[in-house]
Amino acid sequence: QQGFCVMCRMEKHVNSVLRLSGSAIYPSAVISVLTLIGEHFRLGMQEDAHEFLRYAIDAMQRACLSGIGDLDISSESTTIIHQIFGGFLRSRVTCSSCKVASDSYEAFLDIPLDIKAVSSVTAALTDFMKPEQLDGENCFTCSQCNKKVAASKRFTIHRAPKVLTVCLKRFEDFTGGKINKVVKYSNCLDLRPYMSQTDGEPLFYSLYAVLVHSGNSCHSGHYFCYTKASNGLWYEMNDSSVDRCDISTVLQQQAYLLFYVR
Repeated sequence: QQGFCVMCRMEKHVNSVLRLSGSAIYPSAVISVLTLIGEHFRLGMQEDAHEFLRYAIDAMQRACLSGIGDLDISSESTTIIHQIFGGFLRSRVTCSSCKVASDSYEAFLDIPLDIKAVSSVTAALTDFMKPEQLDGENCFTCSQCNKKVAASKRFTIHRAPKVLTVCLKRFEDFTGGKINKVVKYSNCLDLRPYMSQTDGEPLFYSLYAVLVHSGNSCHSGHYFCYTKASNGLWYEMNDSSVDRCDISTVLQQQAYLLFYVR
């Protein structure tokens, strides 16, 4: 919409948060423009928190690029939004015959992790990076062999973000049912084993926010979160209540979204 800037709205919201530190606030700066963030968002309607996060960040990204013509992915990733939340995945396809590798790269703003067969975030990350076999109808056209061949495809994190957002895929794609299981996550996460370059110093991230969905379906329920303040203390944010809590409580939740910072 002409004259609307979601970055300005978010700045106003953050200023309110900082000014009223320790108090619950009504996020009017954001709520009043929900339909401009996502056309289908309506006050009082049940929505998915991860979907809203994606729409909000995409809207901020568009605001950063407003008035600029078509750009390639590398140029788009120079915005302040991508500098904070963005990283790059490397997709490496290796020919099973000649072993030649073909690399491609794609930007990401969060990492969605399948949790059906795992019990921890580190196991889910390992599963995410596990090589996928390409054969049959999914054969790879190798430029070296000049024909379709069997190959393996593997994702790794090529450039890590400053703020890592992890989405634990708790909702079934078709039924909307929820996967209610404990998935362990830690206060400190080393991303080095999942990088394209696995050698080198550890790449440590510190947990600073956890979003939890209470309920048995994506169609209903309640969201609340745990946030680490600048003083290092943890707080539970649940609608109008703000309560102190300890890290042991934070790490026992059925998390939906995890936020880590370098």
